[in-house]
Amino acid sequence: MHLEIEIQNATETVDLPSKEAFIQWAQAALVKRTEAAEVVIRLVDETESRALNRDYRGKDRPTNVLSFPFEAPPQVPSNLLGDLVICAPVVIREAEAQNKSALSHWAHMTVHGMLHLQGFDHLDENEAEVMETRERQILCGLGFSDPYEESSL
Repeated sequence: MHLEIEIQNATETVDLPSKEAFIQWAQAALVKRTEAAEVVIRLVDETESRALNRDYRGKDRPTNVLSFPFEAPPQVPSNLLGDLVICAPVVIREAEAQNKSALSHWAHMTVHGMLHLQGFDHLDENEAEVMETRERQILCGLGFSDPYEESSL
Protein backbone atom coordinates (compact mmCIF):
# COMPACT_ATOMS: atom_id res chain seq x y z
CA MET A 1 0.00 0.00 0.00
CA HIS A 2 1.19 3.49 -0.79
CA LEU A 3 0.86 6.23 1.82
CA GLU A 4 1.26 9.85 0.87
CA ILE A 5 1.79 12.28 3.74
CA GLU A 6 1.89 16.03 3.71
CA ILE A 7 3.57 17.52 6.77
CA GLN A 8 2.54 21.08 7.59
CA ASN A 9 4.86 22.70 10.09
CA ALA A 10 3.01 25.50 11.86
CA THR A 11 4.88 25.31 15.18
CA GLU A 12 7.78 27.25 16.60
CA THR A 13 9.04 24.04 18.22
CA VAL A 14 12.35 23.13 16.61
CA ASP A 15 13.06 19.60 17.86
CA LEU A 16 10.55 17.67 15.74
CA PRO A 17 10.64 14.12 14.40
CA SER A 18 11.66 13.69 10.77
CA LYS A 19 9.15 13.36 7.97
CA GLU A 20 10.46 9.80 7.51
CA ALA A 21 9.56 9.01 11.12
CA PHE A 22 6.00 10.30 10.66
CA ILE A 23 5.68 8.25 7.47
CA GLN A 24 6.90 5.10 9.24
CA TRP A 25 4.51 5.56 12.17
CA ALA A 26 1.51 6.43 9.99
CA GLN A 27 2.19 3.53 7.61
CA ALA A 28 2.37 1.09 10.53
CA ALA A 29 -1.01 2.34 11.77
CA LEU A 30 -2.82 1.78 8.46
CA VAL A 31 -4.86 -1.24 9.43
CA LYS A 32 -8.10 -0.91 7.49
CA ARG A 33 -6.99 0.02 3.97
CA THR A 34 -5.50 -1.93 1.15
CA GLU A 35 -5.28 0.80 -1.48
CA ALA A 36 -3.37 4.06 -1.51
CA ALA A 37 -4.01 6.56 1.25
CA GLU A 38 -3.28 10.22 1.85
CA VAL A 39 -2.94 12.00 5.19
CA VAL A 40 -2.12 15.54 6.21
CA ILE A 41 -0.22 15.91 9.49
CA ARG A 42 -0.21 19.47 10.77
CA LEU A 43 2.19 20.29 13.61
CA VAL A 44 0.90 23.24 15.61
CA ASP A 45 1.39 25.32 18.73
CA GLU A 46 -1.08 25.64 21.59
CA THR A 47 -3.05 28.58 20.19
CA GLU A 48 -4.15 26.70 17.07
CA SER A 49 -4.72 23.44 18.95
CA ARG A 50 -6.87 25.23 21.53
CA ALA A 51 -8.97 26.98 18.87
CA LEU A 52 -9.58 23.74 16.96
CA ASN A 53 -10.32 21.77 20.12
CA ARG A 54 -12.76 24.49 21.25
CA ASP A 55 -14.47 24.85 17.86
CA TYR A 56 -14.78 21.15 17.01
CA ARG A 57 -14.93 19.41 20.40
CA GLY A 58 -16.20 22.12 22.74
CA LYS A 59 -13.09 21.88 24.93
CA ASP A 60 -11.36 25.23 25.41
CA ARG A 61 -7.81 23.95 25.89
CA PRO A 62 -4.99 22.69 23.69
CA THR A 63 -4.75 18.93 23.26
CA ASN A 64 -2.11 16.49 22.04
CA VAL A 65 -3.75 15.26 18.83
CA LEU A 66 -6.93 15.97 16.91
CA SER A 67 -8.18 13.77 14.10
CA PHE A 68 -10.36 15.02 11.29
CA PRO A 69 -11.50 12.06 9.15
CA PHE A 70 -12.45 12.85 5.56
CA GLU A 71 -15.37 11.16 3.91
CA ALA A 72 -15.73 12.04 0.26
CA PRO A 73 -19.16 12.04 -1.34
CA PRO A 74 -19.81 8.74 -3.15
CA GLN A 75 -19.31 10.30 -6.60
CA VAL A 76 -15.91 11.80 -5.67
CA PRO A 77 -12.99 9.38 -5.75
CA SER A 78 -10.49 10.19 -3.02
CA ASN A 79 -7.74 8.42 -1.08
CA LEU A 80 -7.68 11.12 1.62
CA LEU A 81 -8.11 9.59 5.07
CA GLY A 82 -8.11 12.99 6.73
CA ASP A 83 -5.99 15.35 8.78
CA LEU A 84 -4.11 14.96 12.04
CA VAL A 85 -3.32 18.07 14.05
CA ILE A 86 -0.59 17.41 16.61
CA CYS A 87 0.31 20.06 19.18
CA ALA A 88 4.09 19.97 19.61
CA PRO A 89 4.33 21.74 23.00
CA VAL A 90 1.64 19.50 24.51
CA VAL A 91 3.29 16.32 23.19
CA ILE A 92 6.66 17.36 24.58
CA ARG A 93 5.19 18.41 27.93
CA GLU A 94 3.24 15.15 28.26
CA ALA A 95 6.29 13.06 27.42
CA GLU A 96 8.25 14.78 30.18
CA ALA A 97 5.39 14.44 32.68
CA GLN A 98 5.02 10.72 31.85
CA ASN A 99 8.79 10.07 31.92
CA LYS A 100 8.74 8.94 28.29
CA SER A 101 11.00 9.89 25.45
CA ALA A 102 9.57 12.62 23.25
CA LEU A 103 10.06 10.37 20.20
CA SER A 104 7.98 7.56 21.68
CA HIS A 105 5.18 9.98 22.55
CA TRP A 106 5.25 11.51 19.06
CA ALA A 107 4.96 7.98 17.64
CA HIS A 108 2.07 7.20 19.99
CA MET A 109 0.16 10.37 19.08
CA THR A 110 0.64 9.68 15.36
CA VAL A 111 -0.53 6.06 15.69
CA HIS A 112 -3.42 7.11 17.95
CA GLY A 113 -4.56 9.76 15.48
CA MET A 114 -4.21 7.43 12.49
CA LEU A 115 -6.43 4.86 14.19
CA HIS A 116 -9.07 7.56 14.79
CA LEU A 117 -8.96 8.40 11.07
CA GLN A 118 -9.83 4.75 10.39
CA GLY A 119 -12.83 4.70 12.70
CA PHE A 120 -11.30 3.49 15.97
CA ASP A 121 -12.42 5.30 19.10
CA HIS A 122 -12.30 5.11 22.87
CA LEU A 123 -15.68 6.46 23.91
CA ASP A 124 -16.54 3.41 25.98
CA GLU A 125 -14.53 0.76 27.81
CA ASN A 126 -14.80 -1.89 25.06
CA GLU A 127 -13.80 0.51 22.28
CA ALA A 128 -10.93 1.82 24.40
CA GLU A 129 -9.65 -1.70 25.01
CA VAL A 130 -9.71 -2.54 21.30
CA MET A 131 -8.01 0.71 20.31
CA GLU A 132 -5.37 0.58 23.06
CA THR A 133 -4.55 -3.05 22.23
CA ARG A 134 -4.05 -2.07 18.59
CA GLU A 135 -1.87 0.88 19.61
CA ARG A 136 0.29 -1.35 21.80
CA GLN A 137 0.75 -3.87 18.97
CA ILE A 138 1.68 -1.22 16.42
CA LEU A 139 4.06 0.62 18.73
CA CYS A 140 5.70 -2.64 19.84
CA GLY A 141 6.24 -3.48 16.17
CA LEU A 142 7.96 -0.11 15.80
CA GLY A 143 10.24 -0.81 18.75
CA PHE A 144 8.45 1.34 21.34
CA SER A 145 7.23 0.23 24.75
CA ASP A 146 3.62 0.13 25.92
CA PRO A 147 2.42 3.76 25.90
CA TYR A 148 -0.09 3.07 28.67
CA GLU A 149 2.44 1.61 31.07
CA GLU A 150 4.26 3.77 33.58
CA SER A 151 7.78 4.05 32.25
CA SER A 152 10.99 5.92 32.69
CA LEU A 153 13.50 7.44 30.33
